[in-house]
Amino acid sequence: MSAGGSGGGAAEAIPQNKLIAFGAAGGLIAIYLSYFMVQFAGPAFSFIGALGAICAIVWGAAAVRRVASYGLGTGVPSIGMLALGMGVVATMFGLAIGGIAGPIVAFVTAMVIGLVIGALANRIIGMGIPIMEQSTTEIAGAGTLAIVGLSTAMTGTFMFDVVLTEIIATGYIALIFIVAGIAILHPFNANLGPDEKQDRTLTTGFEKGAIAMIMAGIVSAVSAGASAAPTIVIGLAIWYVSFSQYRNYVVRDAYDVVGTGLLPKEEEESE
Repeated sequence: MSAGGSGGGAAEAIPQNKLIAFGAAGGLIAIYLSYFMVQFAGPAFSFIGALGAICAIVWGAAAVRRVASYGLGTGVPSIGMLALGMGVVATMFGLAIGGIAGPIVAFVTAMVIGLVIGALANRIIGMGIPIMEQSTTEIAGAGTLAIVGLSTAMTGTFMFDVVLTEIIATGYIALIFIVAGIAILHPFNANLGPDEKQDRTLTTGFEKGAIAMIMAGIVSAVSAGASAAPTIVIGLAIWYVSFSQYRNYVVRDAYDVVGTGLLPKEEEESE
């Protein structure tokens, strides 16, 4: 178990409803904007899909923070993997039958799956977390939008035939699973403890989302429908700004910041 966690709910400077709107609306708008801009203006605009993924990742990280604050412990990384597991299933189903409405169908499907899993966790397993159903619903939706957003950034489209051949068949879905899953689970896991703060955790979400965006940009270099340079450059800019802000929050919240230097010579010799 990862030590810490405030237990019994996390303090929120930004209400969760605003983060839901940011992640859900921002994610879907960016995914569709990326698709249509690529169709009408060229692959240079595929990076917008990754911006939608970042919106979803920050939302998912906030949802993980809320539910994990009830003392999930090892459930923090587990719930991040669960999010992407539900997301992959919902994404494949939604994009396969939805056509142009694929991202919306996938999003709704994921939230239904998340609600069912949350109900099973609380009522069958008996976890007894008051916000479990809402949190798993949010996490599943965020995971799905992260997958669709990164897939769109990599290929320039969310159409199933392209995603199937360029993301699933090539194995890049595994990369998406790892980078998006870590981006959703890691922010709270990296900051948890009695001094965990919402702004510091969410800034970590932006920073990890930017890394996922950079990875999507690298993959898009081999796709004719997407452009790598804008995705990588903008991802690097977001990473630099968010990491700098994260460091500022760490310095703000720490009792003291000192350089530890290298290991003492005696300790090196004893190894």
